[in-house]
Amino acid sequence: MASIFRRDFAWLAGCGTLIALILLCLAWELWLAPLKPGGSWLVLKALPLLLPLFGILHGKRYTFQWTTLLIWLYVAEGATRAMTDPGVSAKLAVLEVALALAFFGAAVAYLRSTPPG
Repeated sequence: MASIFRRDFAWLAGCGTLIALILLCLAWELWLAPLKPGGSWLVLKALPLLLPLFGILHGKRYTFQWTTLLIWLYVAEGATRAMTDPGVSAKLAVLEVALALAFFGAAVAYLRSTPPG
């Protein structure tokens, strides 16, 4: 019973953090602190996060596995921009790192609580 609760909580946390990261990337580059006024092409960085969304929402183990590798691109981008961007953009970058790391933790917890195969 406890392992089912743990698995369900990890799945819910993974879904929530992935969706929040997608929304953050869109809002950041379109409205909150775009590189150019009116938005920039950097908004396309949200597209790779849409690829695993369906599999994550359906609890597919393989999708959780490969997404743990993809998410490190967002940790790296967020860490770089947190150090180099000024003002609001730096704060959004820190939030990006936090969400990406939270997703990674949730994905690992989900993978540990589900049997392989």
